[in-house]
Amino acid sequence: MQLSEVVETSRAVGAIRARGAKRELLAALLRRCAASEVEIAVAFLAGETRQRRTGVGWRSLSELLSPADLASLTLRDVDAALAALGALAGSGSRTARRAALDSLMVRATADEQDYLRRLLTGEVRQGALDALVLEALAGATDIPAAEVRRAAMLLGSSTETARVALVEGRAGLQAATLHVGRPVRPMLAASAPDVDAALDRLGTAEPVVVDAKLDGIRVQVHKDGGDVLVVTRTLDDITDRVPEIVERVRALPADRLVLDGEAVALRSDGRPHPFQVTAARTASRVDVPALRTTTPLSTYLFDVLHLDGRDLLPEAMAVRADVLAALAPADLLVPRRRSADRAEVAAFLADVVAGGHEGVVVKGPDAPYEAGRRGSAWVKVKPRHTLDLVVLAAEWGHGRHTGWLSNLHLGARADGVDDPLGAEDFVMLGKTFKGLTDEVLGWQTEQLLAREVSRSGHVVHVRPELVVEVACDGVQSSPRYPGRVALRFARLLRYREDKPARESDTLATVRALLP
Repeated sequence: MQLSEVVETSRAVGAIRARGAKRELLAALLRRCAASEVEIAVAFLAGETRQRRTGVGWRSLSELLSPADLASLTLRDVDAALAALGALAGSGSRTARRAALDSLMVRATADEQDYLRRLLTGEVRQGALDALVLEALAGATDIPAAEVRRAAMLLGSSTETARVALVEGRAGLQAATLHVGRPVRPMLAASAPDVDAALDRLGTAEPVVVDAKLDGIRVQVHKDGGDVLVVTRTLDDITDRVPEIVERVRALPADRLVLDGEAVALRSDGRPHPFQVTAARTASRVDVPALRTTTPLSTYLFDVLHLDGRDLLPEAMAVRADVLAALAPADLLVPRRRSADRAEVAAFLADVVAGGHEGVVVKGPDAPYEAGRRGSAWVKVKPRHTLDLVVLAAEWGHGRHTGWLSNLHLGARADGVDDPLGAEDFVMLGKTFKGLTDEVLGWQTEQLLAREVSRSGHVVHVRPELVVEVACDGVQSSPRYPGRVALRFARLLRYREDKPARESDTLATVRALLP
């Protein structure tokens, strides 16, 4: 299949708003794919590449050679070129990468160059999120969408799911199961403003499982004999950066394990460091032994997905909690309570927050582990309203903020909302310059200017890529913004460099906070 076919489909999908019509266009393209091309096509249609990193950034793509007159690139051509780019490293790699990029781009037409530029910078905005592409795959193969989604969760990859669906069919997808050593997408939590709302949402009179919500890095840990694999919530391998986690899990009395937990850097008094400290520690590969001494990580496990041949995904939360408690020592377990008493749960929340942590996650006792889903079985509660929003623009500051991009324009994802908006559109909710230190102002100015797409007066509009966690006193109805809702007294807590824009909060989540 030629790249031009994907480019044309992407343009057509981006031009319409109806989800069903988008799905049909994507499915039609996937039906035309050869089995050897479908993984590439699925990745490209979802705005991603099969290579997690190519070494190509925005600056490298700012100046390209003249485009080709005729389309000739195939999907396999592009995929092979990106793989070669990602493999370049060491002395001379910058020059070699420039030459390899030029060699690819000179073969692309103007439309193909534009698409590849957006693909490599995560800016393919056609309303074809991963979930929609999976629906299209279901339509292209006549396999129920629920079975496609389940397989994608367990296989940890939409591209691998596409390969199995096209090559092995429905039976291949149904055979998908959890394998030790192959990461699965983590289960996610919905939000509630308080304990009562969380318990009402779960709707059970049975004692619930209540876990402390720690302000660290989500980790999934696989143990197979002496081999240990540690990945983040985005399934990035960080095993070599976190020897403390590896050693603790390797010492557990089981041969084969899959565990879910949190890694956090604690101060000497037991309170957590700011999130940025933990994030920097887990992101660094430089002199890990020294970092382990200066910024040690503590591991807190809160779930077990597999134990010595026993698949625990379908087991109830209460059962998994018992298995984990019998497996791991107390200092390796997240602080946890089981109670049906609202006052007791609220008191535990207060204790956790007093200890410097974020809040609690209230979990239904009968719920299975739903990999990759943000369902209603886990509900997080924080003492303040917090949202993960995307920076859409920023205004040049004045006074103490002169010379910096200061007032942030904040937006929520419109996906899943019954509005005339595309699935990847963002809806502005308000502005804030509260909570910005001089250090953050300098950093965000550099980052936002690197993402600039246009200016209007003192406002710099940027690619919607940076996610910020903001706290607010609530939300209120407002005709001022397209989503008809506005934040009250928003203030920045931190940049979420660990979270892509597609995982930011939706407008529906914000509206749920309306009084």
